[in-house]
Amino acid sequence: MMKRIIPSPSGRGTEKWLDAAAIAAVEVTSEDSEHPIEHALDQRSGTGWRAGTPRPQVIRLVFRQPRIVQKIRLRFQQAAAHTHEFSLSWAKTDEEPPQTIIRQQWTFSPSGSTAECEEYNVNLDGVSVLQLAITPDIGDAAAIASVEEFLVASPK
Repeated sequence: MMKRIIPSPSGRGTEKWLDAAAIAAVEVTSEDSEHPIEHALDQRSGTGWRAGTPRPQVIRLVFRQPRIVQKIRLRFQQAAAHTHEFSLSWAKTDEEPPQTIIRQQWTFSPSGSTAECEEYNVNLDGVSVLQLAITPDIGDAAAIASVEEFLVASPK
């Protein structure tokens, strides 16, 4: 049999993910010292970010220069049953209120869905701020927020 490997139709794996640490200031409302935000911004890390305190959390990427953003990947992993909510938003300046890209809820279940991976193809020009807000469990105020990956791609 003759065969060859071709790129997937979605282009997954061909993105040029930005090095957020090199091009942006990163703001977080809290973090666990064993799971710092750097671990979610680098797809090679694999350990992700986790909040240091229970409550809704915010992660903001404040780019040093406005960027074009074409794709955003969010990956969450949870073993406990619960429903979390997140919203992703952006702004052209740090002073203006962010515009919502998506607000979504996801229910994790140990016997079913323990991972959520979302990729958003966007066409945002002049992004200065990209913000991820997470409510870790809409029914439990003591839950801890986390995200395995928060990746951003620009045109090549």
